Amino acid sequence: MNLVCSDLTCDGEDVVTIYQERWKVEEFHKSLKSNAGLAKSPTRTVTTQNNPVFIAVYAVFKLECLKIKHKANHFALRAKLFIKANQIAYAELQKMKIA
Repeated sequence: MNLVCSDLTCDGEDVVTIYQERWKVEEFHKSLKSNAGLAKSPTRTVTTQNNPVFIAVYAVFKLECLKIKHKANHFALRAKLFIKANQIAYAELQKMKIA
């Protein structure tokens, strides 16, 4: 793999460190778009985007806390949450069916 840097004073280790830090930002943006649904937000003006952006950032923050606690990535956590939500919804449907 080749890494590129426009700062000619950086040595190879500095470039790798920069890319490692930058990659964390890329992962955050990917999680915002994919796991928090920010890419699907129907809002188009700055005023209407405030709440969805805040909630998406907060959701990714909570996923990061869960990632540390459970030692799983955001996508694995999202899958677990989705399965659990479906199980709860199914149980509620079964209760309605009985009543």
